[in-house]
Amino acid sequence: MAKRTTAELWEKQDLGVGDRRGLYDAVAATIGARRVLYPGSYVDIAPSFHFPAVTYVDVDKRAKAFFADVDGVAAIVADNDGPPDASVTFLHADYTDPLDLDAEAFDLLVSLYAGFVSEHCAHHLRIGGTLLVNSSHGDAAMASIDRRLELTGVVISRDETYSVDTGGLERFMIPKRDQAITVESLHASGRGVAYTTSPFAYLFTRRR
Repeated sequence: MAKRTTAELWEKQDLGVGDRRGLYDAVAATIGARRVLYPGSYVDIAPSFHFPAVTYVDVDKRAKAFFADVDGVAAIVADNDGPPDASVTFLHADYTDPLDLDAEAFDLLVSLYAGFVSEHCAHHLRIGGTLLVNSSHGDAAMASIDRRLELTGVVISRDETYSVDTGGLERFMIPKRDQAITVESLHASGRGVAYTTSPFAYLFTRRR
């Protein structure tokens, strides 16, 4: 059973009850990853409802306390029908600093509302692995100019359900205004690029 503070943190994280579960369910059905890296995760434990081994990274002390309740986190995973042998690892660290993790060790890298995760952590993604990223803070745009990465799908959200679309990708990532998208410009703005068509998130495959 989770400690009261653990349960409360998860309840606040999961305000749209089951929302993140639906997201990862759609992604898991598409890519079948086993090893997941989630920098800037805070207490979003939902990937562990689907994937066997997830490494979470966050500098927040509340996240550290949350994941320190090992039995409580395991109970939340079990209550949500997670894998019976789910492996949950937490690093209390700033992902912009070098992490004590092997390069090319993960099948899926998650970047949601946490800054330029792809810039700092894509080297931990194996060749053929997938980056799940949204436009928050500009990381989807950052991924779009990373020569290692290729857009291979988008996550669509309709009526509180998620699906992955891998066709017609040429209609995505077209800026609404003519602008040069560079590492420097993204760092300077610190926010996402406005695109003509905006899905909930994007899937990029690491090609090299």
